[in-house]
Amino acid sequence: MARREAKTKPTARTLDARKATILEAVVTEHIDTAQPVGSSSVAHSADVAVSPATVRSEMVALEREGYLAQPHTSAGRVPTDKGYRYFVDHLTSGVLSTAQQHQVKDFFASVRGEVEDVLEQTSTLLSQLTSYTAVVVGAGHSHATILSVQLVSLDARHQLLVAVFSDGSVAKHSVLTSFDAGSLEVSEASRQLNALLIGTTLEQRVQVPSRHDNVATLVRESVSVLHAERPVTDGEHVFIGGSSKVAEVFDGVETVRKVLSILEQELLVVSLVQDMLDQGLSVAIGSEHGYEPLLSCAVIVAPVTVDGAPAGAVGLLGPTRMKYREALAAAGVVSQHLARHFGGEEERG
Repeated sequence: MARREAKTKPTARTLDARKATILEAVVTEHIDTAQPVGSSSVAHSADVAVSPATVRSEMVALEREGYLAQPHTSAGRVPTDKGYRYFVDHLTSGVLSTAQQHQVKDFFASVRGEVEDVLEQTSTLLSQLTSYTAVVVGAGHSHATILSVQLVSLDARHQLLVAVFSDGSVAKHSVLTSFDAGSLEVSEASRQLNALLIGTTLEQRVQVPSRHDNVATLVRESVSVLHAERPVTDGEHVFIGGSSKVAEVFDGVETVRKVLSILEQELLVVSLVQDMLDQGLSVAIGSEHGYEPLLSCAVIVAPVTVDGAPAGAVGLLGPTRMKYREALAAAGVVSQHLARHFGGEEERG
């Protein structure tokens, strides 16, 4: 099992201004180059106004305190998970470029289809925006309201129940009866189901008729089937966008293999996302998420909330040297648009 006990987010002490500036310069350059960073390079950074010798001394101190590591004796230094954590915790908010903002707006203005189609396309969008692997989890339609219900007669004792939800999802279930139902009875049962269910959610219980005629029985059976099937129809939908990005952004065949193996297991992906949300984490770096195969990864998660209720999440998976500012901005914007889309606000706004 890939799961292990999750670690809580470490709380690092506040560094003095000079150390913090040098650490930021090291992290920023390493993210851009993927190479160890030397003191002379840091000294030439616009924000570092001290000599290479002073930078070298401070980098030694940062290494001693666990923020930096030196992969080889003659090499420069690279950030540790602790260094990345300090960097992320002190980030200023990022914004998408104007072109990316238009890309997101145009996407949600035009995307149509059932909820699964929207989630799948959203995962592709998020991966395109960031060049990382995107994860989009939909929490099913337990919080979506019912827009319409229709009974379609397949034969006298077999009806097809079709329910359309406000998030765009459609549920289809068979309703079998022990009696022959006429077309007028099926039509009347459909009318009563709409009057009873429109505007409600699957979490709400409704008062079904207690009569024993065919129409009342059809209504009771239909409501029962709709709610009884909820554990199956209301499971999380998981969509992975940009799986091919894994090979592009990670070093080492074994790391790529481990990451892809995790992504192939939908239950583990959902568990990872939910664990992070439960811990209040928007970014998990290295061991913080508690999944051993993902020790070299950083994971970003942004919840999707509709009318105050959880409706899923969007996430990004990349190396610990992820471009955090840009990735956080992309995940945040996409999650907000997805929430408005499922809440029916996107077309109005």
